[in-house]
Amino acid sequence: MGGSFSGRVAAGSAVSGSAVSGPTVRLRRLRKNGGVRRLFEETTVELRHLVQPYFVVPGRDVWRESAPGTGLWQVSADRLIDEVAPLVGAGAGGVMLFGVPATKRDDGGGLEEQLSPLRAATEALRRAYPELPLFADVCLCSYTTHGHCGLVHDGVIDNDASLAVLARMAVLLGQWGIDFVSPSDMMDGRVAAIRRALDDARLHDTGILSYAVKMASAFYGPFRDAALSAPQFGDRKTYQMPAGNRREARREWMLDVDEGADALLVKPALTNLDVLREARDGCDLPLFAYQVSGERAMLVAAAEKGQLDLRRAMDECLVSMRRAGADAIVTYEARERVRRP
Repeated sequence: MGGSFSGRVAAGSAVSGSAVSGPTVRLRRLRKNGGVRRLFEETTVELRHLVQPYFVVPGRDVWRESAPGTGLWQVSADRLIDEVAPLVGAGAGGVMLFGVPATKRDDGGGLEEQLSPLRAATEALRRAYPELPLFADVCLCSYTTHGHCGLVHDGVIDNDASLAVLARMAVLLGQWGIDFVSPSDMMDGRVAAIRRALDDARLHDTGILSYAVKMASAFYGPFRDAALSAPQFGDRKTYQMPAGNRREARREWMLDVDEGADALLVKPALTNLDVLREARDGCDLPLFAYQVSGERAMLVAAAEKGQLDLRRAMDECLVSMRRAGADAIVTYEARERVRRP
């Protein structure tokens, strides 16, 4: 080539004689003002994408935040209709219910009595808001004295004995009007067991939102206080996932797809965006992310110290979950958005 000019021009540059002018590709044109930015916005978070959790407690006229600023609300069935009304009016995506029973048992018996507050709440919401998507947790941690997610025999979580109890819980919830039972226990085979039980009960329209990937996480603390579900011995590492195992996470959600899940959930959300993205690329089921209590608590604490703008930081976190592939987000922020737009 003898050192001659090859005629190639660097991408984004313009050449006039021997002088190089400014870039021809200017991405700032797509950001020049609010209207232009809205026009080209690729990923959005709207209220229809958000599902608000509530902790249904026994009694009447109960309406309290489990601890100030947590956003975790414990509500009795009689107060839930009024509490949920603004969410319905604003078009929120749905409500997820967690039962907090009056009594605890370790044998898996007495489920109907333990679930009675949840039944009252479900039936009341179903009558008042027939098209509001209702989700309900399926797990034993709040219902047992030991606080583990399955039955315990001789100090060991008994996977297979737990399946029948979880399936029975799912059937009861389906009969009372829950749209999607949501097993969060992480027992092996529970999606298949629940699907068989629902079909045997002719609850063919009751869906399963499986907690397909649930890490053994440090971010669940405020939740356990609200649900009265902290383990009383040991930890949950024999059934919840190690946070570093991406391939194992893929096996988990693939198994749940094969066992009949209708939608998948990843939890916590912010520390598992790569898992969300892989699940989104790997299957076509609806995909949920759970912005867990500890994730929200970090943002609130930083905002209270004046270190960040809570609304902007929350927006950024939620949009990252949607951008990673989540169709919907379970978050305590839904209620706040309606009351503090």
